[in-house]
Amino acid sequence: MKPLILITNDDSYEARGIRTLIEVARSFGDVVVMAPMYNASGYSHSFTAMRPLRVRELHQEPGCSIYACDGTPVDCIKLAHEHYCPRQPELVLSGINHGSNASINVLYSGTMGAVVEASVLGMQAIGFSTIDHSPETDFTAAVPFVHRIIGEVLRNGLPNLVSLNVNFPVPANGIIKGMRVCRQASARWLDSYEKRMDPQGRPYYWITGRFECDDCSPDTDQWALQNDYVSIVPTTPDFTDFKALQQMARRFDG
Repeated sequence: MKPLILITNDDSYEARGIRTLIEVARSFGDVVVMAPMYNASGYSHSFTAMRPLRVRELHQEPGCSIYACDGTPVDCIKLAHEHYCPRQPELVLSGINHGSNASINVLYSGTMGAVVEASVLGMQAIGFSTIDHSPETDFTAAVPFVHRIIGEVLRNGLPNLVSLNVNFPVPANGIIKGMRVCRQASARWLDSYEKRMDPQGRPYYWITGRFECDDCSPDTDQWALQNDYVSIVPTTPDFTDFKALQQMARRFDG
């Protein structure tokens, strides 16, 4: 029996990135797609609790079922896993996201929220993103690496509760140098809420901000991307800081 691969994203079912991911995944097995009806970028690990969810069937053929859900990426994984997958998926894929999910971006990412949820549910999972935000992104250079990473995970698996956060550079010469397994760089978004006035004279606020990273050593995802490598960060839902555990215990235990 072919592997079953469950696919979602946070850019909506219409995004070019998810279409590319579906094409690659179909070369490995059967595919069930459950993607948001609308752009759900920045939804992180949120799910819908205060209203019912609706699902629309978009495409049906042997080996490929595509649905859209009016919820978040995490909703898509939970719902598809329980009601739309004919058997337990061997792999969950999310993306290919239009925009970086490296460094601190993983904290806000709907793409990676879905991936982490899948790992909590006991499934192998990979999130794919590119640093190019354009809806017309050309994924040609990324496709061989997507294919290689999917094949490796299907063959050899991942540790329990570990998923992969994969980000692609956009080299000026179009050539990706290779892949680097690395750590998440320490960075931050310096956000600001710009105050504006609507035609009725009422205030509203529009978020702006800039990305700052001063942690670009060669073992980080930011360095890899800046130097035209694919970054691969093993990711876990366990937020425990094990380095601080003993120090905090001495201060607070008892």
